[in-house]
Amino acid sequence: MTGGEMWLAFCRENGLSPDTRHDEWKFCGGGEIGDRLARLVLDGIKTATASALIAYENDGEPVPPDGCYSVVLFDDDSAACVIRDTKVSVVPFDEVGSEHAYKEGEDDRSLEKWREVHREFFAPDYAEAGKEFDEHGDCVLEEFEVVYK
Repeated sequence: MTGGEMWLAFCRENGLSPDTRHDEWKFCGGGEIGDRLARLVLDGIKTATASALIAYENDGEPVPPDGCYSVVLFDDDSAACVIRDTKVSVVPFDEVGSEHAYKEGEDDRSLEKWREVHREFFAPDYAEAGKEFDEHGDCVLEEFEVVYK
């Protein structure tokens, strides 16, 4: 099922207009890691994610509001699930806490590993803006629930 097909099925079953704001995306832009993270969501382990605020600024995109829906895609563009953000916050990288790292469900779920992985993941967003990675730079933290799969 494509992302669009899943979105329409979700809307039909829940009485929502298909025009309701939603996004479609792949974790980490896709690939093997994106598929692994999507499976963690489907397994109920991953209930949060993070992005560098500068990535939104680079793309001219607004930060998603609480309640925003997203269709999570696998690398082959098939739909994994629909999620709804339950909490969106903007927090400096060096102030992200261990609770959020745990909710992301990756690796050993520790804050130390989260910081290591996300420094590497966020660095290209800073480079695109002509900047070095900033330990105090803002992150967009999203907590979510699966609402359809």
